[in-house]
Amino acid sequence: MVSSTVPAELRPDTLCAAFQSNVAKYPDAVALRTLGGAVSITWREYGQRVRSIATGLAALGIQPGDTVALMLTNRPEFHLCDTAVLHAGATPFSVYNTNPVDLLTYQFGNSGNKAVICERQFAPKILEAVAKAAEQGIHVQHVICVDEAPDGTIALADVEQAQADGFDFDATWRKVRPEDLLTIVYTSGTTGPPKGVELTHTNFIENARVLEQFGGGGPDDRVISYLPDAHAANRWFAHYLTMLEGCQITTVPDFKQVAAALAEVHPSVFLGVPRVWVKVKGALEERFANESPIKRRLIHWAIGVGRKRARAASDARPLGAIDRFQHRLADRLVLATIRQGLGLDKVRVAVTGSIAIPPEVHEFFLGLGLPLCEGYGMSECTAGATLNGPDRVKIGTVGTPLPGAEVKLGDDGEVLIRGKMVMRGYRGDPEKTAETIDADGWLHTGDIGTIDSDGYLSIIDRKKELIINATGKNMSPANIENTVTDNCSLISTVVVIGEQRPFNTALLLLDPDLAAAYAQRHNLPGTTVAELAKDPEILRVVEQGIAAANSKLSRVEQIRKYIVLPEVWENGSDYLTATGKLKRKPISSSYTDTIEALYST
Repeated sequence: MVSSTVPAELRPDTLCAAFQSNVAKYPDAVALRTLGGAVSITWREYGQRVRSIATGLAALGIQPGDTVALMLTNRPEFHLCDTAVLHAGATPFSVYNTNPVDLLTYQFGNSGNKAVICERQFAPKILEAVAKAAEQGIHVQHVICVDEAPDGTIALADVEQAQADGFDFDATWRKVRPEDLLTIVYTSGTTGPPKGVELTHTNFIENARVLEQFGGGGPDDRVISYLPDAHAANRWFAHYLTMLEGCQITTVPDFKQVAAALAEVHPSVFLGVPRVWVKVKGALEERFANESPIKRRLIHWAIGVGRKRARAASDARPLGAIDRFQHRLADRLVLATIRQGLGLDKVRVAVTGSIAIPPEVHEFFLGLGLPLCEGYGMSECTAGATLNGPDRVKIGTVGTPLPGAEVKLGDDGEVLIRGKMVMRGYRGDPEKTAETIDADGWLHTGDIGTIDSDGYLSIIDRKKELIINATGKNMSPANIENTVTDNCSLISTVVVIGEQRPFNTALLLLDPDLAAAYAQRHNLPGTTVAELAKDPEILRVVEQGIAAANSKLSRVEQIRKYIVLPEVWENGSDYLTATGKLKRKPISSSYTDTIEALYST
């Protein structure tokens, strides 16, 4: 790997300057590619196309200070267009592809965007939202389509060919200042409409100082872009990081292709939200179950040895000579092969975040030898505030403050964050901004946490989501839910109910892929989630998982009754945010009868 060795004071202070530096330094290196390599774009070509698109946008009237929305899948055109908007002096932002028309209309009104860049498949929804916005006096002037030009849109190819009289590309991007707006990230909105988090170039560049812990980055690094680009973390890892450090991106438009992408790319930098790691663990365990008894015992022994080493490192305990020898043997015989088979053998920066990863799952991957670092943050602080650095990953915590970040607890245990990575504010909502960032610059996260004697932060739960049962006992639903998914890989989603109730109950949803794989291995008749949710063998495994989870929970936290729902909730649906967080109020409202039945039987 070629690391960045430029002193901090000499490094670019905007993403535009960083991008242009990479174009100059690595002109023939591949910057963007698609899975399989059908499309491959060098830094020189990237720079040329950014210049052409920015010029075309200027010809359409896009000026410094304007905003432009993007609704795209993970494809090279996202990076080309987003970067071009920045070089035109404007601010690009992404919207989730699952957003309904009314939500898009709201976002267009809040952002005041002059244009939308989208794919043909999203054009009808975008055009409907633009029309609705116009009825409210909000005028989106252009819809640009990257892969065709249906009626009412302009083809990206035509934009790239346009000339703008008087537009000076180089002068325009050079005028972009560190405190200018880099993007707007719309929060996933578990309650009420999403808020527009305004982030500046300084916010990201300050946040990116965390790379110092990993030795920087460079053109030899490989990144896979597969999460939505409206997700702050994916923009951080799979877009801005590349603009800053010159890494290569492989775009993956379908989540189901991630396994193939890992096998092809062998990334050195990989971001996986907890559900990704849970699914990979479940898939590995299914694969191990199909091995011969002798090989199965060898695998379990090796992973056990790896777990022991991971736990010792977490506890800052040295391993004895025998344990070190066993680990070297386990790694050579088993663990290295597993990492290579996953395509994660070259990873040097592996991060999980967004929501808590079950500690058992985290320990499993650390046991495989993956340097999986759990972090914590939110869009309002650019993505990250704390991280378990590579020197010591303390399982069950979200690490210590990033460079430049201050973290403390309020009187009620709320996590407070201060630093240059904290957002400029919520777009068009100074009152909400003032509620969230106090007069001393502390960001009030809404999360309850603890800080241990080593300075490691642990998150208990959202302040407003703590369960207080009928006897006044406070509990963290997220902790209980994580314990269930920790102990039953067939379950993808758990909703714990217990507010002002005598005991806890739960709504459970199967993971469609892992449940189907289990059914196939055990020759079960069902194939759909609805069928599998009633299958006696599946229900037996779920019951075992609940029992195992309950054994690790206090008596008051245990789940007394539950139901396996015969359905699947998708991200961005009525019950899950676009980033997979539970929308507890809509769930409670829609499943009132089901919940009441659990307490009445």
